[in-house]
Amino acid sequence: MSDTTTDETAAEIMDGTYRALCEHGYAALRMQDIADETTKSKAALHYHYDSKHDLLLSFLDHLIADFSEKLGEAEGETPPDRLRDFVGQRLTARDREAHQEFQTAILEIKAQAPYETAYRDRLERFDEHLHAFLRTILAEGVAEGYFDAALDPDRIADFFVTTIDGAETRHVAVEQPIEDAREYLLDHIDETLVIGPEEVTAE
Repeated sequence: MSDTTTDETAAEIMDGTYRALCEHGYAALRMQDIADETTKSKAALHYHYDSKHDLLLSFLDHLIADFSEKLGEAEGETPPDRLRDFVGQRLTARDREAHQEFQTAILEIKAQAPYETAYRDRLERFDEHLHAFLRTILAEGVAEGYFDAALDPDRIADFFVTTIDGAETRHVAVEQPIEDAREYLLDHIDETLVIGPEEVTAE
């Protein structure tokens, strides 16, 4: 990305990239398609980004920053409450057709990761942010007595990341109801992780 790209210009291009991905998918996406979703010309896009690949890397960086910010929005007074709220938000089907089309485009990008190091690095960062967020909640739950003291926050966070990612992929690829995975994880929290009443008296 050019050093002269302003925040306003970058935001417009990122929004246009989102809409273009929804409309055309990853494989068929052209710089002109992105330009058509903004007030910029194709030549202007090439001024700010060397190639479609460069623009998409910036778009993934944009998604990572937005994703990390939204992770802090999980609500609840206790760690189990925040974990349930996050699972409920993440594994709820969106009715908007555009969202489904965007998730399909992201799945196409994921399919390139084994062959494209830059994509893989960014997808790993998604996983790292999600893992760190979940591990923090789980560790807090152990420390405060909500979860079994023998629980390994790292291993359980890995389990949640794998389950969430798999559920989202199956939902997009084969239309498996994402609510099934949500209910399973919510039951897992209540039946396996939480060890007793959630009214913990602070020492």
